[in-house]
Amino acid sequence: MIKGISFLRPAKTAADYGKLANFFSALGFTAGHGWDEPASRGASFLAPLANLEFVDGAMPSTADILVEVLHLDAVRETALTWLRSQVEGEADARITAIADTDWKSRTFTVTPIDGHSFTFWEWADPLKGKPVAVEGDLSAAGMRFAIVAARWNAVITERLLDGALDALLRSGAARRHIEIVRVPGAWEVAAAARTIADRVTPSRGPVDAIITLGCLIRGETAHYEAIYNEVARGIGQSQQETGIPHSFGVLTCETLEQALNRAGIKAGNKGFEAGVAAIEMVSLRRKLLESNSMDSNDREDA
Repeated sequence: MIKGISFLRPAKTAADYGKLANFFSALGFTAGHGWDEPASRGASFLAPLANLEFVDGAMPSTADILVEVLHLDAVRETALTWLRSQVEGEADARITAIADTDWKSRTFTVTPIDGHSFTFWEWADPLKGKPVAVEGDLSAAGMRFAIVAARWNAVITERLLDGALDALLRSGAARRHIEIVRVPGAWEVAAAARTIADRVTPSRGPVDAIITLGCLIRGETAHYEAIYNEVARGIGQSQQETGIPHSFGVLTCETLEQALNRAGIKAGNKGFEAGVAAIEMVSLRRKLLESNSMDSNDREDA
């Protein structure tokens, strides 16, 4: 039955109201609906998790509103930058240094305007006893990629290609390390991807990941399903047998409108998502191989 918790903090003036709203926006809070009525207005900010806590004993030396974050140092730097842009000469006095607490956390307190203080904190041990997860990073620096893009349904695949390139370049990949291969249609994508995965030449060298892009739109026959099944099987088999990550950006849609929506109109760009997945899988693969190598060396030393 309980849906949510809201804490209301009155601002003394309209200027204070604007500054508080600007401060939380600068820190990256998601804006809620808020309200704007003749008698009052409210700026709402949302967080993924809210807690109502009661304390028996000594209260922690914090503000009465605590905000749990990840990357506390970066949050403090953002808050300090905001303060210096708003309260020249007083910024450093309105924010504390990051300090350890006796409840296994790190905190700092900031006062963006008089009468409104907030404590930001993160666990000193973010895992809190949970197993460490191995995950890929999203830096593409030094990685080599091949993009296999079908020409059929070019109005869609060109958008997917632009999205994939955007993801790679934004993440630090060098243009000279991105090879674009165009094939007639989705049917030919898997064969080209396998050739690239198997290829090692002095001029090109191996690629770290292959991004496959295409678009299949259902017609009035079973042709669509027959092609899709073989394309998916071929790309998956190439990845499994060569060990080189293949990200899947082949759209399978009922209509042209659905395809356009998934190529950047309404539902994001699946080419961009395929590019991000390729970067993460290259990073993850390197970490796993490095871990295997270290485990092997430890066994030999033993």
